[in-house]
Amino acid sequence: MKLHDTAHVERAVLVQVVHARMDALEAADSLLELGRLADTAGLEVDGQLTQHRDKPDGGTLIGSGKVEDLQTLVAETGANTVIVDNDLNAFQAYNLTKALGVRVLDRTEVILQIFARRARSSEAQLQVELAKTQFLLSRIPVTESQQRFTGGGANVRGPGESHLNLRNAPLRRRIAELKKRLAAIQSRQTARDRAKREWPVVCLVGYTNAGKSTLLNALAGAGAYVDDRLFATLDTKTRKVWLAPGREVLLTDTVGFIRNLPHGLVASFRSTLDVAVQADLLLVVVDAAYPRVADHIDVCFRTLREIGAEHVPHLLVLNKCDTQATVSAKDAAAATLPLIAGHYPQALPVSARTGYGLDLLKRAVVQELQSCSTLWRLPSATSRT
Repeated sequence: MKLHDTAHVERAVLVQVVHARMDALEAADSLLELGRLADTAGLEVDGQLTQHRDKPDGGTLIGSGKVEDLQTLVAETGANTVIVDNDLNAFQAYNLTKALGVRVLDRTEVILQIFARRARSSEAQLQVELAKTQFLLSRIPVTESQQRFTGGGANVRGPGESHLNLRNAPLRRRIAELKKRLAAIQSRQTARDRAKREWPVVCLVGYTNAGKSTLLNALAGAGAYVDDRLFATLDTKTRKVWLAPGREVLLTDTVGFIRNLPHGLVASFRSTLDVAVQADLLLVVVDAAYPRVADHIDVCFRTLREIGAEHVPHLLVLNKCDTQATVSAKDAAAATLPLIAGHYPQALPVSARTGYGLDLLKRAVVQELQSCSTLWRLPSATSRT
């Protein structure tokens, strides 16, 4: 009998440096999340290494002693990938790859890989390519020889261009081209949306895997793709939702947020996230069953400020409350909802999976929009009553 070939299994080891000013619980949560990111990217996590130090080592992030420990761990587990929870600069990535003899990725690269695999529309693919190209440009090491300048040529003053600028020129040209193409797409979409907009726009935003697509399906029967993994969907989806007689809205789902979301991705997906900036109301969706859901709420509002959507009216939606009732064995998670409700008394507990709280959510959306939107469409003969 032929044994199953496991030679091509992508095995990974996780690495994290915890700085002196980092919260220990937040660092542990970040490492767990990195494992989920690795799983979403198709990697099997076989080990991890955590180091506490005052500041990162400039050459390898973790220092020569820990590099030796990591070499041993990689050999013992047979890992062919090392994933670092911290950001790596070009020299650190190069030195670690050279010392370990395996592929070395940081958190940003893993997220970029996931986005590349999940992008479906042409716009999302352009956005991912832009982020990856910008990241590649930042990862090219600079050596002394690359900083030397070419001759200025006949009748030309000055030292001319450096080898580094000449080498990076194609990447910079590609970045400019991608930005131009994305700007054209956004311009067309903005004009089309303004011409056709008849209903208020309600935008679903929130932490990745909080159940936004499930909520869209529950409210609109949208048939959006749902998966219990991070960043299951990237492309914006919009459906019309009937809330009450004469009260219809356009409900839009967007890409999820995550802690330490790379700035390049935020910038590249600006046109996609701009729907949140232009919305009449935001539904900020978080997983109420997650033990550290308060951290997720903070990440959501920080990201909204980063994209310029902090001024948009919002409702906080605590999804997966059915999970709260079934995980009594997890004391930390079971105690989360009352604590969050105490800090956010206006938050709305719902379950997109079972339908619990959705009627209350609809009424809250209607009440909020009545005070901030004038785009309600009058009921037609074909409207539901």
